Amino acid sequence: MSGASGPPPTKGIRHVALFVRDLGAMERFYRDVLGYVEEWRPSERELYMTRGSDNLALHAVDAPAGEAGEARETRLDHIGLLMSTPEAVDAWAAWLEEHGVALDTKPRLHRDGAKSFYARDPEGNRIQFIWHPPIADK
Repeated sequence: MSGASGPPPTKGIRHVALFVRDLGAMERFYRDVLGYVEEWRPSERELYMTRGSDNLALHAVDAPAGEAGEARETRLDHIGLLMSTPEAVDAWAAWLEEHGVALDTKPRLHRDGAKSFYARDPEGNRIQFIWHPPIADK
């Protein structure tokens, strides 16, 4: 939606917030394996991390998602991390496997020309590593 008939276009999804049960494990994964850095830690149960133009918030909860308490099931399918080239997709797959991360899928080309694969963080959130030509250089 853009132009005179609606609001201006967004810059895309650049911020994701996740409820997490093990803040330490999630911090290590996103820092040590994916290369995010701490931006701000407002409390011992909250951590904000950045990488490039991404902003990731990790919020510790006591109850697993879907149970009573502050965590709620969100029906999140996956988070997408945009790659600049198709070779970068392969490089990330190799990097993750070298760091003991099992891939849900191997890198593959899609009918629309994109290339991607899926892996999971320590709490099971699916992450798609994707090169998508129409937006790769944006």
